[in-house]
Amino acid sequence: MNFFAPLAALVLTAAPALAQSLPDLAGREIVVVTENAYPPLQFLDASGAAIGWEYDAMAEIAKRLNVTIKYENISWDAMIPAVSEGQFDLGMTGITIRDDRKEQVDFSDSYMTSEMVMMVRGDEARFTDAASFAADPDLLMAAQPGTTPFYVGVYNVLDGNEANPRIKLFETFGATVEALKAGDVDLLLTDGTAGAGYVEASGGGLKIIGEKLGTEDFGFIFPKGSDLVAPMNAAIAALKADGTIDTLNKKWFLDYKLGQ
Repeated sequence: MNFFAPLAALVLTAAPALAQSLPDLAGREIVVVTENAYPPLQFLDASGAAIGWEYDAMAEIAKRLNVTIKYENISWDAMIPAVSEGQFDLGMTGITIRDDRKEQVDFSDSYMTSEMVMMVRGDEARFTDAASFAADPDLLMAAQPGTTPFYVGVYNVLDGNEANPRIKLFETFGATVEALKAGDVDLLLTDGTAGAGYVEASGGGLKIIGEKLGTEDFGFIFPKGSDLVAPMNAAIAALKADGTIDTLNKKWFLDYKLGQ
């Protein structure tokens, strides 16, 4: 996808007219866990440094709330259970806000809305949309279990059978991308932001096809009952109100891509 694609995929939530007053958390340490697998939200650059939209947003939030951030890493499938159990204070990795997940963790307000897209190899010509993929029983899809792309693949692309052998499961999103590149699978679904990052970095090896398969709101996650939810929501509102989120979107969904 060209650099304009993530701009098309990104749907910004209307910002409040004024930023609300922010609490001072007096230097409190917050342990944030992430996966570093969803460019341009969070990923490792060529030097191994962790960078991305969410890192920049969290740095702004930390400054405004007067907190200290400590980062840890974990695989996606372990993240929600670990945060639910209180092993970490906050999880960030482009996590879709869903009612079933709200039974395990609390969510912040949405900081971004993205559209679900179909990513394939750059030379793929056997299918062009969800219907033509589903019609060919030899075609395989990669997914991480328990993710929104997994459920959209099961119920919006295939037959509603969560054990369908056409869905090959992988522990990380990066592993699904590598399987696609290697030809082990033929399709993966992802949010438009992550998909655009991988397509842009692929040099033509990957592309997006078909219609969008719906939208998803991203939020940070917390242990149930966390006292950080309200301050984080206030900070997110402030970032929307003063244009900081617009600046981050331009940096990571336009300027960064143009500079690659």
